[in-house]
Amino acid sequence: MRADRLMHLLMRLQSRPRSTVSQLARELQVSGRTVHRDLDALSTAGVPVYATRGAAGGVALMEGWRTQLTGLTRPELQALATVGAPGALDDLGLSAPLRTGLVKLAAALPALQQPALEHARQRLHVDASGWFTGREPVPHLGTLRDAAWQDRSVSLTYQDFEGAPSRRAVDPYGLVIKADRWYLVAGTDQGPRVFRGARIGSVRLRSQGFGFTRPPGFDLPVFWKGWCARFAVERPRYDVTLRFTAEGEAALRQVRPPADGERLKAAPAARGGKRKVTLDFERESIALSQLCTLGGGVEVLAPEALRQRLAAVAASLQVLYGGPGQGPGRRERRSR
Repeated sequence: MRADRLMHLLMRLQSRPRSTVSQLARELQVSGRTVHRDLDALSTAGVPVYATRGAAGGVALMEGWRTQLTGLTRPELQALATVGAPGALDDLGLSAPLRTGLVKLAAALPALQQPALEHARQRLHVDASGWFTGREPVPHLGTLRDAAWQDRSVSLTYQDFEGAPSRRAVDPYGLVIKADRWYLVAGTDQGPRVFRGARIGSVRLRSQGFGFTRPPGFDLPVFWKGWCARFAVERPRYDVTLRFTAEGEAALRQVRPPADGERLKAAPAARGGKRKVTLDFERESIALSQLCTLGGGVEVLAPEALRQRLAAVAASLQVLYGGPGQGPGRRERRSR
């Protein structure tokens, strides 16, 4: 395990001119003390690594030094073979460059390893697309990409979850795709914020004089991981208390995220063998749309406002379809 970490550390130092110990520790998921020990190990092995102090300091390799390690391990070859051209790169116009880059990388491998790469490619294929869902359209993705690449500020219009529009000037730090949805991470007057790509109505590059400087030490993957963790805790909550049967539990598992499965399993029994649980649906509209499809196996106990809305939906369906044997067509025939 340590050998893999040392190799990762060496490749990381070779790919970037300078890194701080804290940055290396975050990427390697170890402590700063472990990074110092690994740097000492590389130095003992003859790798010319050095550290400088101060605001512009960090850890670096001696200028011009390159490792001669060109071969890949078997797991690395297998992982490389799974890399394709996901739809996200099509959105950015980068799928063709990825393919040609992989061809060049494969051609640079030692001759003995090239058959192993093709062997792995024919035995493992990764398709990240969904079955019946498509990515949300982001008409201005190309402009956002250019702005992030060029460190250019943009003016954009945006709609929040409730549809309220706003206009703002932001500094695009980077783009993230999560579960086929694009997000813009951008600097604002209140600090870095996340904007859902499909809710961005228009984008305009500001003039050349409106370039921006990225915050020192800003790391897009690290920010995104932290933001997702905070969002899971701080997002809006709409708690709904349910009573459900075994059939209702199966129906709930079809519409709720996997994490709710443990709550359903641990729910205590209520009267008549039914069980009771409280689930978070985030918003009333989401709870209504999901619970309308579940039938009589799931009953809402609270909040009362949601019970009333479900009752109104049930009443409107009763009027539209009638009771058993009382459909609209049968009533029309009787009236004649």
